[in-house]
Amino acid sequence: MKFIVLTLFKEMFDAFVSTSIIKRAIEKEIVSIEVIDIRAFTKDKHNRVDFPPYGGGSGMIMSAEPLSAAIDFAIDSLKDDGYYEILYMSPRGKVLNYNISKELSTKKYNYIIICGHYEGIDERIIEEYNVKEISIGDYVITGGELACQVLMDSVIRLLPGAISQDSLNEESHTNNLLEYPQYTKPYDFRGRKVPDILLSGHHKNIAEYRKQESIRITKKFRPELIDENLNNNNSKKKEGN
Repeated sequence: MKFIVLTLFKEMFDAFVSTSIIKRAIEKEIVSIEVIDIRAFTKDKHNRVDFPPYGGGSGMIMSAEPLSAAIDFAIDSLKDDGYYEILYMSPRGKVLNYNISKELSTKKYNYIIICGHYEGIDERIIEEYNVKEISIGDYVITGGELACQVLMDSVIRLLPGAISQDSLNEESHTNNLLEYPQYTKPYDFRGRKVPDILLSGHHKNIAEYRKQESIRITKKFRPELIDENLNNNNSKKKEGN
C-alpha cells in the first residue's frame, strides 16, 4: 500500500515516518509514504497557494490550480500501481472509527491524502476528483497534517505484518468493545494490587475475566458501543432466520 500526502508542511511528517511501528512497516515494505509539497506546483509569482474566499469571509482558501496540479502529479505516479482513492481530512467528513480504518486497510488501494490548511480547499477540487472526506472528530485543528497522521497510523497498523495479530485481536474497538485494563510489575503499587485471577495461570478464566472487564469498561466510558453491539447481533439473527 502506498500513501501520497499532499501538504504545505512536509517537515511535519519527518518524525512520523522515522519512528516506531510506521518506520518498521516502511522498512519491511508493507507500506510506502511519499510526502509532496503543494507549494511546488504554484505558478503564482509570489509562491502563494491560498487566497481570500469569493463572497467574503475570514481566512484563506487553498487555490484549486496548484492543488489540482499536485493531485495530477500524484495520480500519474500511481498509474502502474492499481487503484487509488483520494481522501481529504475535513471537519465535515465522516468521523474516523475502527470500521473505516479496517475498510481502508483491506482495500487493494493506494491513497492520496490532501491536508487542508487555513479555511480549507476550493470546493471544486472535491467535485472534480470525487474526493472522500474524513474527519478525526468534532473539533477543528489548524491543518490536516495531524489528522492525516492519525488516519495513516490507524490504517497501517492493521496491515498484515505491521504488528502481531495477537495484539490486533485484543485491541479496543476490535469487537466493538474497549480494551480491558492491563497490569504489569510491580504486583503491589501503593497498595493497589494486580487482580489475583491474572496470576492464576488459568487461561480460560482469565479470558472470561477480561471479556467481562471489557464490557464493564465499555458500559462506563462508551455505553453507545454496547447498543451498537446489540443492534449488530440482532441484525445477524434476523439474517440467519
